[in-house]
Amino acid sequence: MASSARPDPRRRGLYGGLPDAGPKGFDARLLAFGDELRSEGVSVGTAELLDAFSVLREVAWTEQADVREALAATLAKSQEDRRVFELVFDRFFFRAAEAEAVRRDVLEGDGAAGGDQAQDINLDTLRQQIAAALRDGSDAAMRDLARLAIAAFGNRGEGSGVIGVDVQRIRRSLGLRAEPQPELPADDPRRDGLPREALRAFEQHLRRELERAMIERTKALPPAKPLGDLDRALPSGPLQDLAAVHRVVAQLKRRLATQGHELRGRKRHAHVDVRRTMRASLETGGVPVVLKYRPRRPRRPEIFVLCDVSTSVTSASVFFLSVLHALHDSFRKMRSFVFIERISEVTEIFARERNFKAVSEAIGRDAGVADVSGYTDYGRVWTEFLASVEDELHPRATVIVLGDARTNGRPPREDAFALISAKAGRTFWLNPEPRLYWNYGDSVIAAYERHCVAFECWTTRQLEDFVKALTTPQAA
Repeated sequence: MASSARPDPRRRGLYGGLPDAGPKGFDARLLAFGDELRSEGVSVGTAELLDAFSVLREVAWTEQADVREALAATLAKSQEDRRVFELVFDRFFFRAAEAEAVRRDVLEGDGAAGGDQAQDINLDTLRQQIAAALRDGSDAAMRDLARLAIAAFGNRGEGSGVIGVDVQRIRRSLGLRAEPQPELPADDPRRDGLPREALRAFEQHLRRELERAMIERTKALPPAKPLGDLDRALPSGPLQDLAAVHRVVAQLKRRLATQGHELRGRKRHAHVDVRRTMRASLETGGVPVVLKYRPRRPRRPEIFVLCDVSTSVTSASVFFLSVLHALHDSFRKMRSFVFIERISEVTEIFARERNFKAVSEAIGRDAGVADVSGYTDYGRVWTEFLASVEDELHPRATVIVLGDARTNGRPPREDAFALISAKAGRTFWLNPEPRLYWNYGDSVIAAYERHCVAFECWTTRQLEDFVKALTTPQAA
């Protein structure tokens, strides 16, 4: 093939790729393809997608076989993933006719009507078709209709710039509610209310489409931004029993420093102190009858703490931040991170600001924990955390996660969390939700609990139970 058939590799565009490596909107379509693979059980995260964007620099988008193989090499990690990839690739990239048929049916509506009346009829038709799709539970239909809803309601200059806010605005504009609406006509599928799970699924589709639209519009992955940019603030007042939290954390320090030491005794890794032994031998005529050992000093533990500061843990955030504050007062070799969509290290903030209020304000102002939607993305958090500290994790390290394990429908990346847990000596999870609520809705704590020891913890008493459990065999 002639070299002129390929684009000039020196010309770079989105994600460092080629401006003519695909038609307009191809980058957003590739992100949508990643979502499609996830819905079929293939684990595709941010790292895999970035690899896909990189490898597409080297192939011409008009060569279908080359594009297919390039994507398969970066997105499919096993033979089963490759089988699913082949099916989804054909289904996804060749449904243009189907999408166009849906668009014509909904947006063109009644061509005989004119002006504002036609627009009213079209919007009403859109509302009813979305409600019908929610009742039927058709995920593919909800995905297509979410795009049409954004086209109809999302481009009127009313966007807030916060994905979560815009999702709720569009949902309200569509009149989608779980509660019955008896004022609607009898044949309106919204009249008797809509399934809550289907509403959540549709909101997820809206969120993904809005994220893709923003990425396509800005031509770049969104930068990390702090909570202050989302008009949110962390609580600045500590618990009334902050002193009790500090007392429990002091117990935690002793347990982590000496755990297992008192159980193993001196037989393992005991080193003879030659100088003390020879000095003692003077009492027995220079014969070293009694061996003297070097004192066993427990090593200072190295702690990694990851704290969820998203809206879903608002009620527990004061407690979590109080625990984090107390940990920093007790441990020197400790690194702290806060997260929502992105993870941000705040170790330096705690070292600089000792006052609880100053710490909370600095985190809200400076820590880059979000980028677009402001909703928790545990999968991305594990990936970014692993990339940041993988070389520093070791069998003496302890990882503590403070969070509710609610992923908002995003990939949980259990494999990345399992790798973190395997590299660390101990991994604990403190979940502020009652166990009754675990694994309901978008909670995936069961997937993570296989690789750590999880505790229900949102009070000082429960924190004490966690500290006591550290010496039990299953927590060791």
